[in-house]
Amino acid sequence: MNLYEELEWRGLIKDCSSPKIKDLLNNEKITFYIGTDPTGDSLHIGHYSSFLISKRLKKAGHNPILLVGGATGLIGDPKPTAERAMISKEEVAHNIEKLTKQASEVFGFEVVNNFDWCKDINFIDFLRDYGKHFNINYMLNKDIVSRRLDEGITYTEFSYMIIQALDFLHLYESRDCIMQVAGQDQWGNMTAGIELIRKKLGKEAYAFTMPLVTKADGTKFGKSEGKAIWLDRDKTSPYEMYQFLVNSEDSKVIDYLKTLTFLSKEEIEALEEKMKSEPHKREAQKALAAEVVRDLHGEEELQKALRITEVLFRGNITDLNEDEIKDALSTFESSVVAEAQTLCDVLVEAKIASSKREAREWISQGSIQVNGEKVKDPQAIISKEAALFDNKTVIKRGKRNYYVIAQ
Repeated sequence: MNLYEELEWRGLIKDCSSPKIKDLLNNEKITFYIGTDPTGDSLHIGHYSSFLISKRLKKAGHNPILLVGGATGLIGDPKPTAERAMISKEEVAHNIEKLTKQASEVFGFEVVNNFDWCKDINFIDFLRDYGKHFNINYMLNKDIVSRRLDEGITYTEFSYMIIQALDFLHLYESRDCIMQVAGQDQWGNMTAGIELIRKKLGKEAYAFTMPLVTKADGTKFGKSEGKAIWLDRDKTSPYEMYQFLVNSEDSKVIDYLKTLTFLSKEEIEALEEKMKSEPHKREAQKALAAEVVRDLHGEEELQKALRITEVLFRGNITDLNEDEIKDALSTFESSVVAEAQTLCDVLVEAKIASSKREAREWISQGSIQVNGEKVKDPQAIISKEAALFDNKTVIKRGKRNYYVIAQ
């Protein structure tokens, strides 16, 4: 397969502005950009799925630029349902610093900030040099804007499209950046940039989008128990990321292997066959988790995640060191209970057991471990003194159910 064919096979192309893009990707060496706004101080797994396509293009010889939107981040990209809350200039500056460092380390891209070329444009020049080229009817027809008309949209968010178009124009003129790549929700903003370049310069620019990565129910991929899966290991440990990915749905895991890994077509098809013949082994999910964690955090962190997984499977949590236990705790259900209670009472108060009767049955059957030790006395006292660290006790029920108790 050539590059474009591979991107299509992986399901990475949705909207395409021109058939010329095939030739540009397959036979030329071009500069392109992908952007993100600094709404947080870390990228998350959703960003990873988008930025990974840029890494593929870089491997093929193209030159990626990552734009961190210091200007657009102060405005806010229109949300489908409601006005986006403003974030402070100080928070935006902090987030830009963190994202720039992270993107350089994780992806190795050159990073630019659109605040650098937007900050000196005065309001009159903005209207004359850029706003003059945008027809209101054209802007209203853009999907993200049209969906907001009933609820209302402020001029601030309405103007976001013009600023993103301005970015494309600036990079086209200053860096010979002829293409923009983004998720499908950015299509309206991207085509606005193409139009601005055509009107102001008489030149042709290009863009293509990727489908959003979703779960089987159609919701966005990248959250576990309501929490985002961050690329920053201090916010989401490599072990927690490994567990999130290894629990991917059977119906979606092959799609994830195509979009989130560099495994070849042959390797992915072999994993698909294994999944059909031996689904209980979860070879596809394990390969997905290993490839992503290795790419983001390195082989050492992957091996650490695998070790924690294996130790917890065996049930010997005391075989882990303190740092490994802390990583493991991030994935356990957590409860705060009163100090110095019996094991039976703790199981009920933490809602591990539905009743004292159920709790006593589990304990007498040897189904309960406390900090790696089997406990058969319902009256055993759970106190801070016996905690592993930070007043936290780990309770295991059965083979795989872990809970963190804080007192």
